Amino acid sequence: MSRENIVTLPTLKLLLVGDSSVGKSSLLLRFTDDQFEPYLNPTIGVDFKVKKMVVGDLPLQLAIWDTAGQERFRTLTPSYYRGAQGIILVYDVTKRETFVGLESWLQELEVYTKKNVVKMLVGNKIDETDREVDRLEGLQFARKHSMLFVEASAKMKHGVQNAFEEVVMRILQTPELWNIKREGVKLTESRTLKEASSCSGASCAVA
Repeated sequence: MSRENIVTLPTLKLLLVGDSSVGKSSLLLRFTDDQFEPYLNPTIGVDFKVKKMVVGDLPLQLAIWDTAGQERFRTLTPSYYRGAQGIILVYDVTKRETFVGLESWLQELEVYTKKNVVKMLVGNKIDETDREVDRLEGLQFARKHSMLFVEASAKMKHGVQNAFEEVVMRILQTPELWNIKREGVKLTESRTLKEASSCSGASCAVA
């Protein structure tokens, strides 16, 4: 392939954070490969995937970093925050301790990320029957901390695409987070943008 034919797509950096075993890797696998593996090994350090997508008239790629939730890897995490434009903070709706632990993750975000970074709160595993955190609690927490919010099931494919798309759209609506010329990009025609203005089903744009 000639150099003239190589097109460099605009790249947005997203980071998945949250306690261990909340389903961060499963959400990422579902979004990038449309697959679900019930017994994924815990992430060691960090995993990384690239996903191409088109928003309105804008082709771009997402560089998505999946971080380990175990305490022993927390010291590795700060270096991966650098340059992130979107943070997807995940908890398990069947384990209240992962919801309570969100406060410590938000403290890290305050220290290591830009003030205007886009934050999405995802309550995962809503396909399970032994729920310990109801939707209203998640929604209220997201509103309190100016985050987008969605409940999802990586297993059932519910809410996953919506979560990533809403983060991307909000980034594109925040010029200081990306330096791509916006001329000719018809963001308002994106289906995601229209959906982000509503609050129905499992998702709600609250930030």
